[in-house]
Amino acid sequence: MAARAPQAIDAYVGERVRQRRTLLGLSQEALGEELDLSFQQVQKYERGTNRISASRLYEIGEILDVPISYFFEEAAQYSISSGNNTEEQKAALQAGIGQDPFTKRETLELVRAYYKINDPAIRRRLYALVKTLAAEEDIEEDELLAS
Repeated sequence: MAARAPQAIDAYVGERVRQRRTLLGLSQEALGEELDLSFQQVQKYERGTNRISASRLYEIGEILDVPISYFFEEAAQYSISSGNNTEEQKAALQAGIGQDPFTKRETLELVRAYYKINDPAIRRRLYALVKTLAAEEDIEEDELLAS
């Protein structure tokens, strides 16, 4: 018997759990301890391999300090149905998750580190620096395209 592929909605919900957990700086092990589960079970939830029951999703939402609706935000744009998903729906979901910079671990860790800076003046200066660097990148790209 072949293993079943995760449903697109299960993978999407799992990805949202991973995003929020990472943003809060929790490891899979720490979330598992809160849920009285192994970190391997948390991995399976995050990959969509194992479905998350409604009661468990409620519990995860409480731990991660988000409403259950958080886990389904923007899921409708991928036309995810409750039945078997077409390959096109699965591909659209994966493409959407992979391209969103807010789903990248680097982005989540950067945001978390930024808010660990207690001095508001330092945070403002860092913000200004990043904006300046990004603007310089845009200028360099424009110059390369013009040549």
